[in-house]
This record gives sequence, C-alpha cells and structure tokens, in this order.
Amino acid sequence: MTDDEAHAWLTAWPRRWQAETAAGWAVTDPTGVLGQISLREIDLTEGQGEVSYWVLPAARGRHVAARALTALTTWSFQQAGLHRVWLRHSTANPASCRVARRAGLPAEGTNRGAARHADGWHDMHLHARLRTDS
Repeated sequence: MTDDEAHAWLTAWPRRWQAETAAGWAVTDPTGVLGQISLREIDLTEGQGEVSYWVLPAARGRHVAARALTALTTWSFQQAGLHRVWLRHSTANPASCRVARRAGLPAEGTNRGAARHADGWHDMHLHARLRTDS
C-alpha cells in the first residue's frame, strides 16, 4: 500500500471504533511492536466479528499470533458479547491455518476464489469459534 493508503487506513480506525464496526490493537512486548490484530468487521446485531492479524517476521514462530487471537476471542465473547468470531486466510498460507487451530478456531470450509491477492485469486479457508464452544 502507498503512504497515503496507509495513512487513510490508520486514521479510519478511531471512527470505526466509535461506530462500533471495528476494533484494532497493536501486539507488543517489551521490545516493541510485534504485529497487529483486529476485529476488522463487527456486527453487534448479529453478534459476530471477523478477525485479521499479522506478525512481523522477527516475531514469527513464537506463537505471538495464536496468543493474540486467543486473547481477542476471549475478549470478544466476554466483553463485547459476541456469539461468533471468524477469520479467513489463503489456502496458500498454512501458518495462518495453524494459528487459527492453535487459538481454538476450527476450520469450517473453503471459500473458492474468494480473495484477490497480488498474485491473483485465492481460495480461502474459513475458521470460526462460537461463544458456546468449549
């Protein structure tokens, strides 16, 4: 993304939080920022939210994303009152599949040709967890 696109993306977050349509957090430790996790879409009427996350290369392999996803899912159920938290990732990204499963979001299926990436259309795995899941 360009600098202007990044600036627009960042400046939209406070409005999205105030509108209760999205929420995002930096993932940090004492060394600094490790990544980002967000409820990129929140639908309070339907009681669900879509998660997105990324982790900087230096923080990968340390279960940073899985711990952040577990914490966000717990917060979503206990504080935001959501019923369902879900995410999609490219089938070409097995690391994200491991993150979702490690955080208790089992795979539900595959959305064929559902997301356009820089290299073309990707099939997307769908993972979800319900408040009622153990």
